[in-house]
Amino acid sequence: MNWKKEWKAFAVIAAAFLACFYLPVGWPRFDNAVVEALHLVKWYAREHVLLCLVPAFFIAGAIAVFISQASVMKYLGANAPKVLAYGVASVSGTVLAVCSCTVLPLFMGIYRMGAGLGPATAFLYSGPAINVLAIVLTARILGPQMGIARAVGAVAFSVVIGLLMHLIFRKEELDKSKVAASLPEAKADRPLWQNTLYFAAMAAILVFANWGKPEQTTGFWYVMYAWKWTFTGCSAVALGLILVAWFKASWWKMLLTAMAVGASALLVPQAPMLPFAVGVLGLSIIANTNGEELQSWFSGTWSFAKQILPLLLLGVIAAGFLLGRPGGEGVIPSHWIVQLVGGNSLWANLFASVVGAFMYFATLTEVPILQGLIGSGMGQGPALALLLAGPALSLPSMIVLRNILGTKKTAAYVSLVIVMATATGMAYGALAG
Repeated sequence: MNWKKEWKAFAVIAAAFLACFYLPVGWPRFDNAVVEALHLVKWYAREHVLLCLVPAFFIAGAIAVFISQASVMKYLGANAPKVLAYGVASVSGTVLAVCSCTVLPLFMGIYRMGAGLGPATAFLYSGPAINVLAIVLTARILGPQMGIARAVGAVAFSVVIGLLMHLIFRKEELDKSKVAASLPEAKADRPLWQNTLYFAAMAAILVFANWGKPEQTTGFWYVMYAWKWTFTGCSAVALGLILVAWFKASWWKMLLTAMAVGASALLVPQAPMLPFAVGVLGLSIIANTNGEELQSWFSGTWSFAKQILPLLLLGVIAAGFLLGRPGGEGVIPSHWIVQLVGGNSLWANLFASVVGAFMYFATLTEVPILQGLIGSGMGQGPALALLLAGPALSLPSMIVLRNILGTKKTAAYVSLVIVMATATGMAYGALAG
């Protein structure tokens, strides 16, 4: 046997054996971290996979099939007017109230269709970071000064990070510009306004289905929350009519799906996710059995799902094991974090940025978590640093990003977010202190 060729396999087997041999089962913190990881992935599967990721996969699949590469590059490509490209990307979060994981299929769709790295990463950051409801909630709970700082910081971050990513990898962007120049003008299969309404219906389903419950039980935001499933249903009906009228979907299959959704909503009114799941299943069957165009849409949707979802679930398990859930603890004790983010030192802001970058925050959950941390002694600067780094990044999203962008680009993006969040936190802490 040639041991020079086999030593790597032996090293892996030996390391796996030692890890199993010394597995700290029975140590309370380890056992609790395992339970926390399983609780977090269970919660994620229930609350985010069906309502957030599945609609995002369908939108990403539609981008890949119904939007031409030339069109994407015209508005978001390396040769697109910078004001237009970064302006569209940086304010997209006001429309898409998504988390750091839900934005990934959408980012993957536009990036692989030819969007420039700068505008694409500006969109990647802004999608989860610039959420109007989250900013309003921040201002109400943590104070208007913090809310304004978060809003201004998030918009500025998206543009600056996008521009810096473009400059760092400008050689690749120049090559992409040459490809864009050689692409022929796209021939649209249907008018722009029809495609716009088609995407708007899907985006409305994504937004309304995930509309978070505000703190107060009165006012505009609560009314929107109270009627969220009605708005979701109306958006789904609009999407069904669009698919029948313009995409040649079978009207009787669509009618059967609508009847099944309505029946499930009437039979189990307290479980709105059931009719949502029935609708997703019906749409999948319709898309996969009606013509080449709709089959290509479903194929693109499935392609994104099988690439992204397994990595996200593994990442959520890892994040839960290390950091636990809100109100729970993983392997890393939460009191360590509280002790390390007091004051406004460079270390406190950097630590808050790094912890925020690796933790998973569902939309709006970062605000009550920060409220508790500030009450335990967290400084104002580190609080803003965590707000700017946390919602835009997470360990699960980093794992998927590496698969999309590669190690170098992912490391550059994560580093830029952490460095900028740290610097902004220090500046804000100095002004607020």
